[in-house]
Amino acid sequence: MPYIPPDVVAKAKEMDLLTYLRHFEPEELIHFGGDTYCTRDHDSLKISNGKWYWFSRRIGGKTALDYLIKVKDMPFVEAVERITGQAAVTPIPHTPAPKPKPPQEKVLLLPKPNRSCHHVMEYLHSRGIDSELIDFCLSTGRLYESYPHHNAVFVGHDRHGKPQYGNLRGTHSDFKGECNGSNKRYSFNIPAPGSGTLHVFESAIDLLSYATLLKLHGWDWHKDHLLSLAGVYEPPKNRTDIAIPLALSRYLEEHPEINRIVLRLDRDYTGRTAGEALADALSPQHSVITKPPPQGKDYNDYLCLCKGIPISQPKKNQKER
Repeated sequence: MPYIPPDVVAKAKEMDLLTYLRHFEPEELIHFGGDTYCTRDHDSLKISNGKWYWFSRRIGGKTALDYLIKVKDMPFVEAVERITGQAAVTPIPHTPAPKPKPPQEKVLLLPKPNRSCHHVMEYLHSRGIDSELIDFCLSTGRLYESYPHHNAVFVGHDRHGKPQYGNLRGTHSDFKGECNGSNKRYSFNIPAPGSGTLHVFESAIDLLSYATLLKLHGWDWHKDHLLSLAGVYEPPKNRTDIAIPLALSRYLEEHPEINRIVLRLDRDYTGRTAGEALADALSPQHSVITKPPPQGKDYNDYLCLCKGIPISQPKKNQKER
């Protein structure tokens, strides 16, 4: 087994990831904003303040050695040899991170609207969404059809009515995405001024499905606040570290009259654990209950079951557009 002297290992551990990438893999380094960088291969791997963290895998470290072993799956000996061998040829002083620049305001880039919304209306009808809900969203600028791909675009606005968020949903495929420059603080929602209750969903489709269910039962679908979180994530094992989603935090700040929150997240493991963690985080200030759908994975599945229409199944071999 190859032997590496301790002083050589210590030398390898001195090099931080930002310095390593700048000098040995500059083509891999992407400036994300301010003093934060990411890599070309892994855009969820962020480098800042002498540390790095790979959010999609939930692993991180400080040194280039950690990166080569944990991310590149490189054997320890080979990783040390790469760092010290290159450094021996070209001595590299530590490069301090540049001074952070003032954060630039995001610019939302919404796709061009199509002349008609035929594909979007047909798609939402196939998912069981009521025509009144569709017409309301179209007329208030919360929904439109994109050109040329005919995606459904769900738009979130700030308190001044300015679009700040765009969620894309394929009408002929399972494509899902967000518009460039989207601010998650302003995800898709339907407010109900004066109401003290907020219903929270994972997606705009689930939100509209619940509103349709209310209408099916003869109830007022516009009585309470409705908010989509644009997805949720499995919470950390230590629930004291749970972060309230930006969209929910912002909505509660702008609607202080809300004192009751109903978490209508999915019935899968992620939805249930996220709901339990959020309930713990929110309950000191609000009355919180979790209400996953009685049947199906989410509220759209439940709506389809109630209306006797096929539940949407993933389509294979579809490219994102």
